[in-house]
Amino acid sequence: MPSPTPTEIKLHQASRVLEVAFSDGRVFKLPYELLRVYSPSAEVRGHGPGQETLQTGKRDVTIAEVEPVGHYAIRPTFSDGHDSGIYSWEYLRGLGEEQDELWQRYLDRLAAAGASRDP
Repeated sequence: MPSPTPTEIKLHQASRVLEVAFSDGRVFKLPYELLRVYSPSAEVRGHGPGQETLQTGKRDVTIAEVEPVGHYAIRPTFSDGHDSGIYSWEYLRGLGEEQDELWQRYLDRLAAAGASRDP
């Protein structure tokens, strides 16, 4: 059975949330900040385990635009200029399904680094 695909993607600028509805009925509301700090780009993820770059000061980040990438992904352009992350449908779904754990891991890493979500 093929993986569920998005049937709708909406940007909610006031609440800074990307809403993704999938073909199996699941809907995820992903904060722009979460999308930015977990960007699948090499700039953020590095080129292997342990090479991730902690993203700080992204509390107020917004998404200026979203471009489709083929029929499998989107590429958002963030207000801080970051635009190299290609978010596949599977990756977006994973972010949605693991949002609470990922968010807590991000907050823990910021705290450990003595860093802030604020610019």
